[in-house]
Amino acid sequence: MTAGQIAALIAAGAFVLLVVLLGIMLFKLGRTLDEATIAIRKAHENSDPLFNGANTTLTHVNAQLERVDGITSNAQAVTGNVSALTSVFTATLGGPLVKFAAVSYGVSKAIKARRRAKGEIEGKHSRRKRKGVRA
Repeated sequence: MTAGQIAALIAAGAFVLLVVLLGIMLFKLGRTLDEATIAIRKAHENSDPLFNGANTTLTHVNAQLERVDGITSNAQAVTGNVSALTSVFTATLGGPLVKFAAVSYGVSKAIKARRRAKGEIEGKHSRRKRKGVRA
């Protein structure tokens, strides 16, 4: 056997080993693809009830949102009415009430000042009487 024949035998053995390894990998890849196909099929079969439930839930949510829209529109109407009523109240009674409050505050301040002044005058008279001085 010559060196060329030995090299050819080694190359042939390496090629056979490569083919065997590729065959094993292809076999495992085929099994993996089969399992993936089965998983996808099961997921597709089990997704129908899930989608039906989601559709039912969305229908109920839409019905509730329609009710909320009705309530919100009623609240907007009430808010508009209250705003208008406040404007009317402010225009008709607001000015006179503010004036009345200002006058009553001024009167109460004046009464307190007068009482304080009267108390100070009486205090001077009582001090003078204690000292024996007549006013």
